[in-house]
Amino acid sequence: MRTAYKMRAYPTPEQVAGLNRTFGCVRLIWNTVLAWRHARYHTEGRKTSYAETDRYLTQLKRDGEHDFLYEVSVPLQQTLRHQYTAFMNFFAGRARYPRFKSRHGKQAAAYTRSAFRWRDGRLHLGKLDGPLEFVWSWPDVDPATLNPTTVTVSRDPDGRWYVSIAVDTEGNDGEQLPPAGRMIGVDLGVKDFAVTSNGDRVANPRLLDRKARNLARYQRRMAHKERGSNNRAKAKAKVARAHRKMRDARQDFLHRVSTRMVRQADTILIEDLNVRGMVRNRSLAKAISDCGWGSFRRMLEYKAAKYGRRLIVIDRWYPSSKTCSRCGHLLAELSLSTRHWTCPGCLTRHDRDINAAKNILAAGLAVSACGADVRHSGYSRVRSAVKQEAQPVRAGTLCP
Repeated sequence: MRTAYKMRAYPTPEQVAGLNRTFGCVRLIWNTVLAWRHARYHTEGRKTSYAETDRYLTQLKRDGEHDFLYEVSVPLQQTLRHQYTAFMNFFAGRARYPRFKSRHGKQAAAYTRSAFRWRDGRLHLGKLDGPLEFVWSWPDVDPATLNPTTVTVSRDPDGRWYVSIAVDTEGNDGEQLPPAGRMIGVDLGVKDFAVTSNGDRVANPRLLDRKARNLARYQRRMAHKERGSNNRAKAKAKVARAHRKMRDARQDFLHRVSTRMVRQADTILIEDLNVRGMVRNRSLAKAISDCGWGSFRRMLEYKAAKYGRRLIVIDRWYPSSKTCSRCGHLLAELSLSTRHWTCPGCLTRHDRDINAAKNILAAGLAVSACGADVRHSGYSRVRSAVKQEAQPVRAGTLCP
């Protein structure tokens, strides 16, 4: 398992100048190679491999106009690897087409073992004088005992510096949590961020709504500044800081909720939400994006794997909100504004979100027992698996 530690860094003025030169070279190589790839494909119809980009980088260094690239070696090779991975993700449908990098956005450079030295918890980067100072935030982990494989130095648009070290660890036996003896189904939403099958609700902090007024004021001030002026740069930094504060608050909230769920349950069952499709709704796009459902699912995935828990994801087309968790009756339609409804079959009064969480738990138990994806044909057989509370389920009663 690979673990990353991200910390605030405080480089000296000389180190800042050296890192800025490195960022410039990394950005130049990314943009130049990306333009060459694009032109080569559209003129010759040929795809470009990593080895071909490596040879192209060697040609750039030798053309007499890019001699300064010899001052930076390993981060440039890592840039080519990252771009190759970005194209592989694009062709696999996991990401959009790689874009050009701007000097005004986040800057980063990656170093492998041959370009840095980690000794007694102090970091020395190649081409930089002296150790790079940072703040270690994990008192239970001794940095002197770590053996990093990769180091990434980054600078946010608001001027903050960070360093991230990646460490390969063998197994996670020492981090197993004691059994909690319970399972929970989780229904994610906008009104309440999460509702569990046992009736617990996690309120949505709505960070964007709370900070929207200040953010709009900073953006108006920036719009009134002359482009290229120092005042505009200062106003832009304030906008970036406002975004960073919202991002950090959202990450802190998601970490707290995901950690609490992993500690409280042995098995967590969630729905496979199509976030990319849902944000196309112009009325709910901002609210859905502010929730951070995708980040929350990724946190649950790696924390469950780290602490010995189990995460089950059910089919996104499962009608959890429209199905009665007591008798299995399926409504023909259920509007988004309807928060409570009465089942025509058994006359049970349902809270929309709690009912959905109970159905997610039942369908997830079917997945666990059958070892296959949930399908609509099997829904009627799992209605009796969960009544008001989750109960142990035998595999023979669930499998079709």
